[in-house]
Amino acid sequence: MIPFDLLSPETGHPLKADGVHALRDVETGARWPVVDGIPYLRTGRDSLVAAALDHLDAGRVEDALVLLLADQDDWWNGPPADPEALRRLVRERETASLRQAVEWLGWGRVGDYFVNRWTDPTFLAGLSLLEAHWNSPVCAFELACGIGHYLRELKRRGVKVAGADVVFAKLWVARHWVVGGKAQLVCFDAASAHWPIPEAPVDLVICNDAFYFLDDKPGILTCLRQTAGEEGWLALSHIHNSGQPGFSAGKAISSAEIEELFPDGLVYDDAELTRALVEARAPQPREPRDLRSCEAFSVVAGPGMRPAPRALIDGITLPPADARLHLNPLYAPEDGGFAIRWPSERYEAEYAAQATYPLHSDGPEAIDWTGKPDAPDAARVRRREYVDLPERW
Repeated sequence: MIPFDLLSPETGHPLKADGVHALRDVETGARWPVVDGIPYLRTGRDSLVAAALDHLDAGRVEDALVLLLADQDDWWNGPPADPEALRRLVRERETASLRQAVEWLGWGRVGDYFVNRWTDPTFLAGLSLLEAHWNSPVCAFELACGIGHYLRELKRRGVKVAGADVVFAKLWVARHWVVGGKAQLVCFDAASAHWPIPEAPVDLVICNDAFYFLDDKPGILTCLRQTAGEEGWLALSHIHNSGQPGFSAGKAISSAEIEELFPDGLVYDDAELTRALVEARAPQPREPRDLRSCEAFSVVAGPGMRPAPRALIDGITLPPADARLHLNPLYAPEDGGFAIRWPSERYEAEYAAQATYPLHSDGPEAIDWTGKPDAPDAARVRRREYVDLPERW
């Protein structure tokens, strides 16, 4: 099932390796660049594809990588990345921290979001959704996986994982700082004429905090359902509600649209999922028409899903037993204890009201962890007062 064979996003023809750094369409001969094992299959980027291939064919892998790392999605409205900062990142990728990586990539507020995502309430809602319907999947695919927060959690529990994103740099960061080398990562646009991943069903298909960005939601949902096949299931979290104001630049949808898109689904208020995690209980689904005032929806659907939510006790919401947990990095020393220091006013405005961790902490900077849901510090871990971060965070 994983790894996927790949298809051309333009023709749908099979792609085969053409050396170490390229894939070739078996019928047309068209080529696509591959760097660090990540194929770049975005359409509408002909000049970038050609320039990257020219560098790769000439052995200038760093030059090709810098070009691909500068590419952004169509929603990006920040300044372009500094080429010299990107070159420094490429040179120092074995020693740089994740925080340095997002700084040198020039991601700004998106960087704040990524480095602190392990504690934000929307990430916890997605974990809560997965655990409520957990059925020990063998393999999983995530669309719009970003830098791989969810893939990391799945992979460490023995799940074979694959992820796709429209931004190559996010996948590259996932490879080097978050997920590691064994995950299959593919850069492509969900709106491509042909999905590069063929119909090779997996047990679980996820899309978190991203579905509302997609233009052709019905068409892309059809592709996601095909990837889940006749025995898999879908988990889509934090889909912004068009009936409520929000911070996202995406294209939010209504409760009526949720009901139409997911006639077989169980629908949750995203905030209910976060509360359920903190309270270690089963979240309660609602009828979409009763969720017109929620900020965001979360949905599970598909023939393979667990048909009723279970209590959140022993699945993906708590770190593994061998994790070394540290105080939430948003805390800073204050008056003999620690207090939250938000990375920006925007971050505080978006997340402070729903944050699960207390504003002040008097705990140690690190705790031992057994991985057991009844451990003495389990409640503090569910709140993400303590968090399990990547080694080079």
